[in-house]
Amino acid sequence: MDDGDVITMSKRGQWVNRVVGGEELSQSFRSRDEAIDAGRSLATQLGSRHVVVDSEETGVITDEEIDDGT
Repeated sequence: MDDGDVITMSKRGQWVNRVVGGEELSQSFRSRDEAIDAGRSLATQLGSRHVVVDSEETGVITDEEIDDGT
């Protein structure tokens, strides 16, 4: 992947658009279709590639586990 490329993927139950080398432009979405549409549009604006990493939707959004030391 090159800087500016947009990657749409599932991450902990949400769909995210990650911009290589431009993390401040990254966004998250509730649905795959919404993320793909936005990712395609963002890649067009940036003049870069859009890649979708396929995975099944779980329907569950999870937070990272917090280790409280107990």
